Parts: sequence; C-alpha cells; structure tokens
Amino acid sequence: MEHLTIGVHIAAAGTVELVDRIVEAEQVGVEVAWLTVGGLAPDPFAVFAAAAGRTGRIEFGTSIVPTFPRHPLTMAQGAMSVDQLAPGRLRLGVGPSHKPFVEPTWGIPFERPQAHLREYLTILKAVLNEGSVSFHGELLHAEARIAGPTQVRVMASALRKKGFHLCGELAEGAISWMCPLPYIRDVAAPALQAGADAAGRPKPKMIVHTPVVVCEDAEAIHAAARSQFGFYQRMPYYSNMLQDAGYPEAADQEFTDRMADALILSGSEKEVADKIRALPRFGADEMLAAIVMLPDDPAPAARRTLGLLGELAQE
Repeated sequence: MEHLTIGVHIAAAGTVELVDRIVEAEQVGVEVAWLTVGGLAPDPFAVFAAAAGRTGRIEFGTSIVPTFPRHPLTMAQGAMSVDQLAPGRLRLGVGPSHKPFVEPTWGIPFERPQAHLREYLTILKAVLNEGSVSFHGELLHAEARIAGPTQVRVMASALRKKGFHLCGELAEGAISWMCPLPYIRDVAAPALQAGADAAGRPKPKMIVHTPVVVCEDAEAIHAAARSQFGFYQRMPYYSNMLQDAGYPEAADQEFTDRMADALILSGSEKEVADKIRALPRFGADEMLAAIVMLPDDPAPAARRTLGLLGELAQE
C-alpha cells in the first residue's frame, strides 16, 4: 500500500509557540506542519520563515489562507519568501473561506466564490510554477514576472462536489474539512478524479483534514466536539455538505454525538492507528490531523496523539 503522508495542524496563541510546536512536530516524525489561518492570527508565511531556520525536513502547509483579503500576487510574495528559505517544503493551500467570516471581518463582498477561486488559482500557478503571469479575468487581474519558477505546490480547500472538481482541474491537492469519510469516498474523490480527467491531467492529492484524539472516553470527546466544532453546521456550506453526507440533523443546526463519532478518529492507540491506516480506502492520499483538545485532560491526550502520528508517519 502506498505511504499515507501524515501532517498535523499546529495550534498555539503566538508566533514563538507556533514555531516551537513545529520544531516538536518534526522531532516526533510528523511530515507536514499545517497552519490554519483565520481572522488576525499570526501570518503563516512569517511563522514558516522562522521555523525554516530551526527545522530541516518537515514540510509546511497552509489550510487555508483566505483568498478574498489578499490579491494572488500578494499571496505569491509570501509563498516565495518561504520557498527561498525552505526550498520545496511549502504547500500553499488557499480557499475562499465563508461569507460569515469574510464580510464582517474585512468588509469585502463575498461573491462568486468558486469563480473567484478559479481565477485565483490560475494566477498563483502561473506566477509560482512558471515564473510569470499575464491574466485578465472577470474578477482578478495580474501582470507580473519573477526571477524564476518556485517549488511551491498550490492547493485549495474543497467542501462539495464542485469544489473538488475545481481542485481536480487546477490544484495540486484538495484539502477537505469536516467531511465524513464515506462522503470523501463517494462524492469528493470521484469529483476530484472527474476534474482531473476533464483537464487531462493526473489526479491531485486528496488531503483529508480530520479531527483525531487518542482517548476512549466518549463523553469527553463528545463534549469537546460540541465546543470546538459545534458551529460548523450552522454555516450554510457545511450544513448542506453534512446533510448530503447523511446527517439531516445539520439542517436544524445541531451538532450531534452521531456526527462527532463520524468525524473524529478516536479510541485507544491501536484503534486510532487502525483508523488512520484505513484512510486510503476512503480515497485519502494524505492526512491533516486536527488534534482534539479535551478540556479536563488536554496535554496528556494531545501528547499521546502527536506521538502516535509521528510513529505512523515513519511507517
């Protein structure tokens, strides 16, 4: 069986702590350190630039940098800086995010997100992978040339069928989030393949971003899930995806224990390891692990989970 690349979402309050945790992830054997970008969190390119000086192997990924607040050439500038410090180690994951986040925070109209992402990816790929871009679309414009192509891999978020199809056409990877595994297998993976076929290119990587924790206390896991993930089903795109995946309760904006059990990989070390090893059967090429923080015992569970992820990454 082909190796399943294992990465982990790095979470911390400040830049110094984020860099420290990236160093720790490399030390335990994790292959990719991912940063999610929301609101005014530390800039991922600055964090990765600092981490590049303290690491030598671990790759860096963004999941995701919202597209609407940054012109694609501005995005490319940050990615180029990291690539020059850590050649070939950056996976640039971008995506439109969601209207309830974009409009109140930046005051930018959230309109035609898929069309915006299509033009955005076209510009990013041209400038980063070819070294120049001349693009004038309906929504975005770019004229630029850089010293030469970079090694940055341009990826994008996807949630529903059209998003995965678009990633198949244009991106080097599709990054899911909060998608039940049968939905990845039955909807996302076929759409990704169909997009690749339509563009006449190989299928990009399917990066399954999924919560995980080594813990056998179902009640604690359910409580943590409601606290950490219980708002997603209140956003229209996530609610529609979850309903399509067989969870009609998402229409009532309820995050149920049944949903938590479907989304979170949990159990003993052996049980979690077996579930992770089974991910390729659902179409996953890579795992982006979001370690669930248990409110009453966060550090031990998180350390056990990170250690297991490092061990599995070395298989």
